[in-house]
Amino acid sequence: MPNKRQAAKRARRDERRREINALHVSRMKTAIRNFKKLIQAKDLETAKAKLPFVVSMIQHAAAKGSIHKNEAARRVSRVTQLLNKALASNEQK
Repeated sequence: MPNKRQAAKRARRDERRREINALHVSRMKTAIRNFKKLIQAKDLETAKAKLPFVVSMIQHAAAKGSIHKNEAARRVSRVTQLLNKALASNEQK
């Protein structure tokens, strides 16, 4: 329990921010998880259509400060590589 009024105020604010950050990160991770499921199911056309949405969710989390911008860039790069790799292996078959 904070002793000062300002500390109590900061604790309330931090709690709200923590919940909002958790919401952004959770949405982002869910989008990535669903995207990976599409790729594993070889549903590449749907995955290709979902890529902009996934990238948008990642960038939104970064814009709101829930994740660092470099983490966002890394995650975008990884999901894009995942799709490109799946598309390349599908074309070779």
